[in-house]
Amino acid sequence: MRDVAIVGRGTTTYGVHDDGIKDLATKAVARALDSSGLERSAVEALSLGNFAAGMLEGQELLAALVADAVGLEDIPVMKTEGACASSGIAFHQARQQIAMGVHDVVVVVGVEKMTGVPTAEFTQALAAAADGTTEGQTGLTFPGFYGLFTSRYLHEYSVDREDISKVAVKNRRNAAENPRARFREPITIDDVMESEPIADPLRLYDCCPAADGATAVVLTASDMAPSVTSDPIEVLATAHTSGRSGAYRYDDLTTFEATRTAASRVYSEADVTPADIDVVELHDCFSSAEVGDSEDLRFFPKGEGAAAAAAGDTAVDGEIPINPSGGLLSKGHPVGATGLGQIYEICRQLNGDHENQVADAQTGLTHNLGGSGAVCTVSVLGRK
Repeated sequence: MRDVAIVGRGTTTYGVHDDGIKDLATKAVARALDSSGLERSAVEALSLGNFAAGMLEGQELLAALVADAVGLEDIPVMKTEGACASSGIAFHQARQQIAMGVHDVVVVVGVEKMTGVPTAEFTQALAAAADGTTEGQTGLTFPGFYGLFTSRYLHEYSVDREDISKVAVKNRRNAAENPRARFREPITIDDVMESEPIADPLRLYDCCPAADGATAVVLTASDMAPSVTSDPIEVLATAHTSGRSGAYRYDDLTTFEATRTAASRVYSEADVTPADIDVVELHDCFSSAEVGDSEDLRFFPKGEGAAAAAAGDTAVDGEIPINPSGGLLSKGHPVGATGLGQIYEICRQLNGDHENQVADAQTGLTHNLGGSGAVCTVSVLGRK
C-alpha cells in the first residue's frame, strides 16, 4: 500500500450563491488544480461527493459534467452519496485508489446547492437520508432526532443544558475570523437560549444552517508529492463505517457506534491516540452533536464533553481545539461538500495559514456522520 498526500486545495465560500451546482464544483476543482500547479493531463480520475442534486436541482451525472467543464478528458469519474458523509466517502475511496496503485493523481470534490428551493422541498430532500419505511413514516426530522438525542443525554448525565449551547457560542466566535463561513456575527448564550424553539430542547442557534458551496483537493502518491509542492499534507488514515438506521435501533441513543468504530480504525492505522490529535473538525450539525461526537471520538469521557466545551477545553487555544473554522453551526452545512470542507480547514491548520491558527498543529482529524448515525467517515491528516 502506498502513502497518499494532499498537494492542492480549493474552495468556494459557504453561504448563498447564485451559481448553479455544476459551476460551484467546477470553481472548486479549478482552484485546487491551480493550487497544485498540475496540468489537467496529469489527473487520472475524479471523485465527487453529493447528496441532493437530483432532488433539489434535478441534476445527476455531476462527476462527468464537472470533469468536462474543467477540462479533464478521458478519465474515470464517479459520484458518491452518503448523506452528510458524501464527500468524506469520495475522499476515502480516492485515497484507496492511489494507495493500491490504481491511479497516481485523483481530484476529489464535494458540492451542494441548498438555498434556492422552498423550505418544504428542502426539508423533504434532507428527510431522504432517514429510513422512509420507519422514521420517515412517523415524520421524524433530523432536528427531531437530535432533540431526542439531547433529551436522552441530559437524562443520562449530570449536564448543564446551557453548557451544550455554549458550543454554538464558541463556534460562532471562531467563524467571526473565517471568511469562508456563512454566519460570522458573534452570539451570546442568551441569544441561543432565547432563540426560536426547533425540536425540544434544541433552539434555532443550536442547529446548523443550510448553505451552498464546494470544496476540492488533489491527491497524489506521497513519493510524487515533493515534485508537486513543497508543503504536502499526508493522509495518515481514513475510515468509512456504517451504523444504526434510526433512533429505534439504538440501545444507547447517546452513542453513535459508527463514529466509535471509525475512530478506532484511524487511530490504529495512523498509530496515534486521541491525545496525539492537535486540531479537530467534526460534525456539529447540532450543538449537542459536537458534544456527543467529541466523546465518541474519545477526546473526553462519556458525559463530560459539554462541561469541557464550557470550560474552554475545545477553544482554539484549548486542550483539544474543535471546529476552529466555526463548524457546521456557523460555517454552514452544504451537505455533500462538508466533509471536504473540513479537510480543507485542517490542511490550512497543518500548513500554518489558518485564520484561527492552532499553535504548532501537526496532526488533525475530520469526522462526518450521515443520517441517523447510519454512515460515518473519519480521516487523520498530518505533516511529515
